[in-house]
This record gives sequence, structure tokens and C-alpha cells, in this order.
Amino acid sequence: MKFVSVDAWPSEARVDYRPELEAGNVLFFPTTPFVFSEESQSFLRGLDFAGGAIHKNIAYRPASDRVTGTEANDSQAERLRGIMRDYSRVVVAFASRLLPEYAAHWKLDYASFRPLEEEGRDLPLNKRNDLIHTDAFPSRPTNGDLILRIFTNVHPSKTRNWVVTDPFLVLAEKYARAAGLDEIAAASASAGGKLWNQSARLLKTMGLPVVPRSGYDRFMLRFHEYLKRNTDFQEHCAKYRFNFPPGSTWLTFTDVVPHSVLSGQHALEQTFIIAHRSLATPENAPISVLERLCGKLLVERNRQQQRVA
Repeated sequence: MKFVSVDAWPSEARVDYRPELEAGNVLFFPTTPFVFSEESQSFLRGLDFAGGAIHKNIAYRPASDRVTGTEANDSQAERLRGIMRDYSRVVVAFASRLLPEYAAHWKLDYASFRPLEEEGRDLPLNKRNDLIHTDAFPSRPTNGDLILRIFTNVHPSKTRNWVVTDPFLVLAEKYARAAGLDEIAAASASAGGKLWNQSARLLKTMGLPVVPRSGYDRFMLRFHEYLKRNTDFQEHCAKYRFNFPPGSTWLTFTDVVPHSVLSGQHALEQTFIIAHRSLATPENAPISVLERLCGKLLVERNRQQQRVA
């Protein structure tokens, strides 16, 4: 994997960075390529954080213009919402210029602020950031689309320190079957599995708190846990260390790039769900890799067609 530095933005010539990202690389901007005021950054750094077992971070939901994970008073909460809204909007504008092919079809997901020092955080194993993992969202299945995340280090002096390993393709070939790929693929393709997903989708339309998951999404959640619990993998996998300095921004597919955060405080992040059809190299997408390995569809054809519609 590579660390691709963009030293000038906007660039004079149009560059398609999709193949670099889809191959499992990190795109790095030494200087944040959009304006986010120091006043807003300072406000975020001074916030109290509820956190605990429920929230790892402060989250902003653009679709509902809502913030969770903070105990700020009413006036602070309103200002926080405005700051997170502004951050989300400037990142979306930047990403739309950088990756217009993705922007045509992406789904805007949550933004977040990570207020706490990552080193030494007391979290349950499945929520620990210092263990190498691929991302999967329990409550927001992607049905084979990809998770693109843009990060900004807003700490005035500390680097944010990551460790990554070889991309999903390499890990899937080595570990996917041990993590239960064939079992999940068979269950997903069965009549019972299809009936359950149809029922779950119906219940969700009725307002019930049910999460319909494709075989792909069930496997990605399982793989997330498998990697974190695999001590041999954590100790012996290839490791590439990146230290992101204050004022820098970086982006990567966090379901393609297995990663961990060893230390760092005060980072912002915006997530996008990237449509499979907008990829430059769809054969590198995790769903394509997994379906080749197991020889079965992990997302129903009608669900795939809905992604394209």
C-alpha cells in the first residue's frame, strides 16, 4: 500500500484519484485543502464529552441536522451543531471537486469529532480503535457500496498516529473463510435467508427497529470482529505507520484499508457511502473480492439494481 501525498490543491491538471483509493492507498494533504476556522477548532477542543459506553465520539447527522454524544448546554449545543454542519458542508464541497465521479452517486453519511486521546482509551474490544480492523456499520448496511472517510487533525501540536496493513484483497484471501464467509454466503443464498431479509425490510418500512442486512453486510461485521479478536493477526501482520501532523487532511476507504489509531486527539471526520457503480476498478471492491472467493452472490440482484437506480 502507498501513502499518496497531494502537495498542491487545487491542481492545475485534473487527476483521477479513484484507482489509488480503490487499491487500498491513503490520499494525504499536508495542508488541509479547505477552510475551517481556528475559532471553530478551538471551540471543539474546549468541549466536554459525554462518551462512555454509548458514544465513542461526537456525531453529526447531516440528514437530520442533529448532534449526539455531548453534554453541552443549550447555547453550546446550538453552536456545536452549526460548526459540525459547516465542517460537513466544506468537506462535501471539497470532495465533490476532488472526486466528482463518486459525488454523482454517493450517499452522505455521518460526520464526527473525536475529542479524546486515543492512546489508552478504556473501550470494549469491539469498539477499540487501536486494534487493526476494517470498518462496517451495524446500523447502516452498505449492500456492497464502500465506506470513504475524510479525516482532519485539528490538534494544535499532536500528530494522529495510524497503523495500517495490506488491503482487503490480501486479507480476504487469507482469512475470509476462517471468518465464516462460506457459511454466511450459503445462509444468505438459502430460501430462509432470503425470506428473513424480505421480512426485515418490510418490518423496517413499518417503523420497527430492524436492520435488514445482506450476506455481504453480515460478513463485513463478522470480519471486523474477527480481525480484532485474532491475536496472531494483530501481532504478526505487515504494519505501515503513518503519523498525520496537525493541520493535515487524509482520506481512504476504511473498509478496504485495515487500520488502527494508536494515538492522537481532536480529529474531525466525514463519511461517504460510495456507490459500487461509480468505482474506477469495481473488481477491487470488497463485495467483488468476496463473491469471487465464495462463488455466490452476497447481495440480492434486486438490491444491487436498487443501488444502481
